[in-house]
Amino acid sequence: MSSEQTNSASTNQPGKTAAYSILVLIITTLSVGMPYQVDIKILLLLALTLTVLIARADGWHFTLIMDSMCSGIVRAFPALCIFILIGALIGSWIQGGIIQTLIFYGLQILSPAFFLPAGLLVCSVVSLATGTSWGTAGTMGIAFMAMGQVLGIPAPLTAGMVVSGAIFGDKLSPLSDTTNLAAATTGADLFAHVRSLLLTTVPSYLLSLGAFYVAGRHYHQTQSTGGNQVSELLQLLQQNFVISPWLLLPILAVLLMSVLRVPALIALMSGALLGVLCSVMVQGDSIGSALNAMNSGYVSHSGVATLDTLLNRGGIVNMMGTFALSFMALCLGALIDELGYLRVVMQGLLQQVKRLGSLVALVIGACFMTNGLMGEVYLSIIVNGNLFRQEFARRGLQPAMLSRTLEEGATLTGPLIPWTTAGAFMGGVLGVPAIDYALYSFFNLINPLVAIVFASAGLAVLRTKPTTAAPHSASHDLR
Repeated sequence: MSSEQTNSASTNQPGKTAAYSILVLIITTLSVGMPYQVDIKILLLLALTLTVLIARADGWHFTLIMDSMCSGIVRAFPALCIFILIGALIGSWIQGGIIQTLIFYGLQILSPAFFLPAGLLVCSVVSLATGTSWGTAGTMGIAFMAMGQVLGIPAPLTAGMVVSGAIFGDKLSPLSDTTNLAAATTGADLFAHVRSLLLTTVPSYLLSLGAFYVAGRHYHQTQSTGGNQVSELLQLLQQNFVISPWLLLPILAVLLMSVLRVPALIALMSGALLGVLCSVMVQGDSIGSALNAMNSGYVSHSGVATLDTLLNRGGIVNMMGTFALSFMALCLGALIDELGYLRVVMQGLLQQVKRLGSLVALVIGACFMTNGLMGEVYLSIIVNGNLFRQEFARRGLQPAMLSRTLEEGATLTGPLIPWTTAGAFMGGVLGVPAIDYALYSFFNLINPLVAIVFASAGLAVLRTKPTTAAPHSASHDLR
């Protein structure tokens, strides 16, 4: 390389032209390829290749480029492991009749009119108690997807409800990784962060609950025509599986382990093994078939299309597409983060912001963009927390307001993007692509809008106490 080529690499200063070129090429590759139904994994691979070529032209050594991509995989390694274990858990739980038992009792309680708001509440409570949206979607979410299908509710709408409820707890629970990470990144007290979240979360959640109630009422008229289908499915479940309240114990065990802060990998593996135990001891399956279900998923041979469609899922093999999608997104995101290209773009935008409403909108938009570019909510929170921390302090705003805004921009929008770890996971587990359920994830869409409106109106604004030595007064910026 020439001295001009190595300049940016030797000084660790990314070029502005390269930074904006990478951003434009990534957005163009995805936006042009998706309408032609090109697989997202291929589009990400193309975007990654173009980014590597631009980084090399900008003077970065290939070894450093590879190390940057590896750092993204290392940081997200636990999430990638969870992909595998959730697949094993779902396969073993269906093989063991656990999911079928949850569907059996759920269908007897819920009606189309109240299915969506009730499901939102259940998923919210489970996620709030455990602090994990992935665990909620991988357990309760699977059952609700099956029940929604039987009740005649479109799968994207049901998936949107599950995602909304699951993310509610992931955003608000003191047990959640993202809740703790947002507080730690900004220097906010954890419970001050949670109190700050309540100011915008509660009204957003009530609006979401109303929206799901209205959507559910639309399908109330189908309840009478779907009653026979529900009765037939209940009979089929009893004929093909042992249904017992005792089979709900593995679910309770995993939830309890989550509450007790048992590491997620241990809790999920324990749950999968409990499913194997139920398969052998309750359903009468062989040990070999019970263990193989963890790998290949459950395969129903009932001959009844409705039942087979509901239950043919799970397994490590069926999560590999999701795994590969997240792998490439993480490599791309880590590359533009580690080499500083994302920071260059964000700092350029920050210089244009004057008002508080615009600042909050910028943080939320930046989190959404970095979710899409980096593929991981955790990385988005860390990058934007460090980027905007000084600006919030300069404007006299409490750290808890920034931590709240990070969650509203990163935690909530992550599952709406198909190639993020959250979006790929939810789409893979629920069987509905993120691009299809995104418009029905009412809570995820409403909360960021409420945050921007509140900030623009001067509501729920958390300011620090004024000091006599304030270096800058920006009260006119905060209206």
